[in-house]
Amino acid sequence: MKILILGAGSWGTALAVNAAGNSAGAHAVTLWARDPEQARAMQAQRENVRYLGGITLAPAITLSSASQAPLEGMVDAFELVVIATPMAGLRQMLTRLRACRVPVVWLCKGFEAAIGENIGLLAHEVQAQVAPELPSGVLSGPSFALEVARGQPTALVAASSQARVRDALVQAFHSPTLRVYANDDIVGVEVGGAVKNVLAIATGLCDGLSLGLNARAALITRGLAEMTRLGLALGARADTFMGLSGLGDLVLTATGDLSRNRQVGLALARGQTLAQVLTALGHVAEGVNCARTVLQRAVSLGVEMPITQAVVALLDGRIEPARTVALLMGRGATAEPV
Repeated sequence: MKILILGAGSWGTALAVNAAGNSAGAHAVTLWARDPEQARAMQAQRENVRYLGGITLAPAITLSSASQAPLEGMVDAFELVVIATPMAGLRQMLTRLRACRVPVVWLCKGFEAAIGENIGLLAHEVQAQVAPELPSGVLSGPSFALEVARGQPTALVAASSQARVRDALVQAFHSPTLRVYANDDIVGVEVGGAVKNVLAIATGLCDGLSLGLNARAALITRGLAEMTRLGLALGARADTFMGLSGLGDLVLTATGDLSRNRQVGLALARGQTLAQVLTALGHVAEGVNCARTVLQRAVSLGVEMPITQAVVALLDGRIEPARTVALLMGRGATAEPV
C-alpha cells in the first residue's frame, strides 16, 4: 500500500516507521515535512533527531518536503493520506486536500481554537465545513509515539462514518504489534481524544501535589464521567467511552510519564508558570490549546464539567495549584452514574 504521511513530528514519524517495517507486509511510505531542512537532515541521517531520536527510518520510507513538490499534485498517487499535524494546522491542510479522491485521515486530538464568535470545532466538524466531500476519518486511541516506533504492543481505533476509510486504515496499520479496531462513532472517538488531554493536566497536577493514588483514581473516574456527558450531548454513543479512545486513552495519558499533558500538570504543581512549562516542553500539548474550547462547548450545551473548569482557571492564572484541587473535587454530592 502507498501511504503519504503529512507531518514529520513524533507521531507522524512513528506511524511511518511502523507501517514501513510492518512484518505483516511492509508498505511504501512517504513522510512529508513542511520544513525542507528537516527533510534533508532526516534523509541524510535516516533518523528524526528532533522529534524521535534513536529510531532508524527504514529504507521503505521516502522523505519529501514542501519545496520538492506541490502537495495538491502528489496526493492522488497514494492510496491513503494521513495528516499528522497539530490541531492548529488541520483546517489549512484539509482545505488543500479537499479535491483528494483517496481516503484522508488525521491523527490530531482536540478542538480547534475558537475564533471570535465562532465556537471551536472537533476535527470532523472542520472537515465538514471545508472539505465536505472528502472521504475521511481519524486514527486515535491510547498510544505514545515512541512505543509505536519501537514496535511495542499498541491498540488503536480507526473511526469514520465510511467503511472505505476504516478499511484503508486497518489495511495500512494493523499488524502483530499494532492492532487497529474499526468504529463508526467518530464523534465519540474525537471527544475522547480531546477531553482526555485536559483531564491529564488535572491528573498531573494531582500527582505533582502528592495527593495520593485514591485522589488519582477518583479524578480519572470522574473525568471519564465528564467526557461521557459532553460526548453524549454532541451525539456520541456511550459505549465508545468505555473503549480504547475513551477510557483507554484517558488512563494512558493521565498516568504515563511520556504524556506531554500530564507533564504540564506536574510542572505547574512545582510552581512553574505556564510559559515556562511550554518552553521547556518544546512540543505541542493539545490539552493546553483546547481546554477553553472544551469548556465553551460544554457551557453552550448545558453540560457540567467541573474538572475542565478548574483546569481552565489554572491555565488562565486565575487560581493557584493548591486551590485548584478543591475545584477538581468540588462537584456537589450526587448519585452514580452521572
